[in-house]
Amino acid sequence: MIKKIALWAIAAAILGAVSMPSMADDLLQDAGSWMQVVGEGSLKIVDPKLEKGRVWLEGQSRFDDDWNHWYQGMVRAAVGYSLSDRATIWAGYTWLPTQNVGKDYVSQQDVWPAFRYILPTDIGTFSFRTMIESNFIQGDDVRFRPRQMLRFMHPLEFEPRLSLITWDEFFIRVNSTKFGGQAGFDQNRIFAGLGWSFDQSFRAEAGYLNQYLDDATHTNNIMHHLIMGSMYINF
Repeated sequence: MIKKIALWAIAAAILGAVSMPSMADDLLQDAGSWMQVVGEGSLKIVDPKLEKGRVWLEGQSRFDDDWNHWYQGMVRAAVGYSLSDRATIWAGYTWLPTQNVGKDYVSQQDVWPAFRYILPTDIGTFSFRTMIESNFIQGDDVRFRPRQMLRFMHPLEFEPRLSLITWDEFFIRVNSTKFGGQAGFDQNRIFAGLGWSFDQSFRAEAGYLNQYLDDATHTNNIMHHLIMGSMYINF
């Protein structure tokens, strides 16, 4: 019964992500894709004494304007410490080179602490990640932006290497800044797709990502319909 409920929940998340466009016909809507490679592992590869130390490396490339325009890249690096086999704390840096259509190039840099908790259950694995970003967009005006992710992965019984995956991440602007917009809601991302585990070190994921963005003054909104592909490397 619990597994059936979990599958219904995943189906609802997928249908919700796909049906959101029909509920937002007045939005500016666009299509594109995101691609990412994420590597994470223990620092024991450097020194066995650093077994609880972690490193996180990530790169992304993002396209919009119906796949006709590269608008953003992302490079992320962080070091962490495993509090337990489920909980990890992080301190990291992100670089976001951005060239939106009709706007000036922006080289945003972020620093952030993060906390992640992984909860295995009989129906799948839940992951909770909290990040508190300090966004350096232009000048010395810093925007503070917490973001919260909830992720669920459910391996299929007939093929455990294949999993249903869904996640949601919510962003809030704590303060108003000249280049970072007015305080309040910033954006929401919801994903639904499939994952394939080649082995314990490599996993690929692909699916649909819906990104809902508020503009700087909370008067105009954008919805991106994105195909997202990911490769995860554990070491």
